[in-house]
Amino acid sequence: MEYNLTPRNKVKRIPKRGHYDQKTIFEILDAGFLCHVGFSMDGQPFVIPTAYGRDGDVIYLHGATTSRMLKHLETGAPCCITVTHLDGLVLARSVFNHSMNYRSAVLFGTASLLEGDEKMHALEVVSDQILKGRWDESRLPSPKEMKATSVLKFTIEEASAKIRTGDPGDDKPDYELPIWAGVIPIEQTYGEPIPDPLLKDGVEMGESVKRFVK
Repeated sequence: MEYNLTPRNKVKRIPKRGHYDQKTIFEILDAGFLCHVGFSMDGQPFVIPTAYGRDGDVIYLHGATTSRMLKHLETGAPCCITVTHLDGLVLARSVFNHSMNYRSAVLFGTASLLEGDEKMHALEVVSDQILKGRWDESRLPSPKEMKATSVLKFTIEEASAKIRTGDPGDDKPDYELPIWAGVIPIEQTYGEPIPDPLLKDGVEMGESVKRFVK
């Protein structure tokens, strides 16, 4: 399935890098758990970083019930969610042609407030997006904690992805210059897990964490 191409989601700068199919967009979303949510209040734009979870064409967001962002978005105000992965520094011979390799997704839609079983399900989706399996290893939220937490369901109405891969693109005369050019790859890595100093003796590491042990 592809999202409809509209003035809102159309990639205008280097359109050949644009993608509108769900497969590409969902792969970008599933590769991360940190997004930036853009919205406007009283003419003032805001862009807030926050964790997310994807379930089909739905993005779940959560936070304190006092969150300005969540209180505004639960009214159905339009918002934009972006996710970006930086894959490499592209070093050209000229300063002008330096670039980056990246994968990004931009989502448009509105959100609604969740309650009950769907609210708990959404929190599990967010938890699994960050660290799969940790939800089942942890104490689940108490009624008091659930009351203090707002969870929003953002339905993707329109979306696009933009991807750059490959080598530098220099002007033809610049290829003769004695200047190194190429790509410096960028990868996200995790360090060795560090136990909480207050951890009780004999408590074993959960399966969700063991995969980070080198």
